[in-house]
Amino acid sequence: MADPSSRMLALLSLLQVHREWQGDELATRLAVSPRTLRRDVDRLRDLGYRVEAVRGPAGGYRLGAGSDLPPLLFDDEQAVAVALALAVAPASGADIAEAAARALTTVRQVMPEHLRNRVDLVDAVTAPGTTRADPEVLVAVSAAVHRHEVLRFGYGERDTLHRVEPHAVVARSGRWYLLAWEPERDDWRTYRVDRIAPRMPTRLPFTPRPVPGGDAAAFVSARFRGSDRDDVWPCTGSVLVRAEDAARIAPFLPEDAVVEALGDGRSRVTRGSWSWDGLAGAFAASTVPFQVEGPDALRDAVAALAGRLQEAVGDRPPSVRP
Repeated sequence: MADPSSRMLALLSLLQVHREWQGDELATRLAVSPRTLRRDVDRLRDLGYRVEAVRGPAGGYRLGAGSDLPPLLFDDEQAVAVALALAVAPASGADIAEAAARALTTVRQVMPEHLRNRVDLVDAVTAPGTTRADPEVLVAVSAAVHRHEVLRFGYGERDTLHRVEPHAVVARSGRWYLLAWEPERDDWRTYRVDRIAPRMPTRLPFTPRPVPGGDAAAFVSARFRGSDRDDVWPCTGSVLVRAEDAARIAPFLPEDAVVEALGDGRSRVTRGSWSWDGLAGAFAASTVPFQVEGPDALRDAVAALAGRLQEAVGDRPPSVRP
């Protein structure tokens, strides 16, 4: 059985992440008897935590809503997680670098020495992006999502007015995006939050629609790939290259590209793009000789690209490299 301090820390962690627990379930999770659980709950109450008893056949506990909690208690994993989250916050695309630094200092001050020492070992260096979302705009947009409230905002340099039904705020590659249904276009749209200028709240409710696929982040990622639903490239093809060439270009291929050694001095490279012309250009940009394996749509696109490149140089004979 863990010592009382460790048990109370574990108990507090459970109460903070779960709204309501049955007494028997909590006792089982903590590997203690119901009587020991009651004593630990009383100790938390003595420390100022408002742990409320829940009536019912099995009974239970929960943290009281709106409680003014004493200084936070973290286990080692939570402390490192908080430190990392605050340290890399500037790279999230939100303009909160100064606030995150102050928050980390505040959290560090209420930690025991051994946890402060662990947090001090986290020395992450981040490279903030060139575009940053205003935290106030993020809060306003997120509030509209949470309340299922129609959102009006100006967008971009021209401050074009939009009226949408916001469904999710998605962080992707250091930028924040709003996924919304736009009734005027009768379609899903994505907007960069750093380009949004909210207008006065409309207070107009709407009924949320199911996001295609059920995952807002995956749907936004799919839109960036040119797909309407699945988070996959709409055009995928393969070429054959020499094994040594595959090893040379592998570090520069996108993460979702696949390189397969065929065992005969050649390798297969498979990757995707938003169009067949785009995929042909991507393979050509690798600057290594290749042979199209398939499908036919990729073969046709490569042939068309070869024709355009030939037209670009006209009737000039190829230059001879020394």
